[in-house]
Amino acid sequence: MQARSALFDLYGDHLRPRGGRAAVAALVRLLAPLGIAAPAVRTAVSRMVRQGWLHPLRLPTGPGYGITPKAARRLDAAGARIYRTPKGDPTWNGRFDLITLDPPQHRGARARLVANLGFLGYGAIDASTWIAPRPGEGVDALLTEAEVRFDRFSAAHVAGGGSLVSRAWDLDEIGAAYEQFVARLAPLVSAVGPGTDDERAYAARFTLVHAWRAFLFRDPQLPPELLPQRWPGTAAAAFFDRHAGRLRPAADRYVDQCLHS
Repeated sequence: MQARSALFDLYGDHLRPRGGRAAVAALVRLLAPLGIAAPAVRTAVSRMVRQGWLHPLRLPTGPGYGITPKAARRLDAAGARIYRTPKGDPTWNGRFDLITLDPPQHRGARARLVANLGFLGYGAIDASTWIAPRPGEGVDALLTEAEVRFDRFSAAHVAGGGSLVSRAWDLDEIGAAYEQFVARLAPLVSAVGPGTDDERAYAARFTLVHAWRAFLFRDPQLPPELLPQRWPGTAAAAFFDRHAGRLRPAADRYVDQCLHS
């Protein structure tokens, strides 16, 4: 688990509901149970400040960092997808959001754009053409900030073999990843019972959420009409919800203890 990625999880899952700020010492304490050392935490924080995700501030408990408005938007969007918070009409209207763009020439910029579009639920037909089952929140701002020329269309499939989804996403690979997620995490979370101390419960839940969050970049959360029968993601979501909810009280107690130590 990389420190920067863990900090995103920490701020999004625990600190955002508590004001989105924490002292450096508390950040170090909260990532220690995950095997992340203090120097790695401080390096990751500095990097996130440079990238505009965090800003330094002074807290009663010492120097700390709070999330920026940019980070708040990203964390709120991620949280809604992690916990599948209903938003608007869940019924799919049968139309895809289609983007054509001129890919950035610089490899690093291309990689960032690919990752960001994937996070918003878009899949690539080719390097210049992307689709999603619904418009990604903030996608226009993302493409403008990336300084790429683009056009967006609302498109409906009217004829043909229906291979558009399979060209944009490897559903077999995503489904297998869901099955592996359950198989890998089940022993960890099932070992946490009523007598387990709060720190261990917190670490187990953090690992669960961290692994689940990776699907935000892989699974576009297609509507049921576009998914195969007995989709593994459905059982994986039920597994995640059950254990994330069960371990939440102990994790919250540990977070509060670290923040006020």
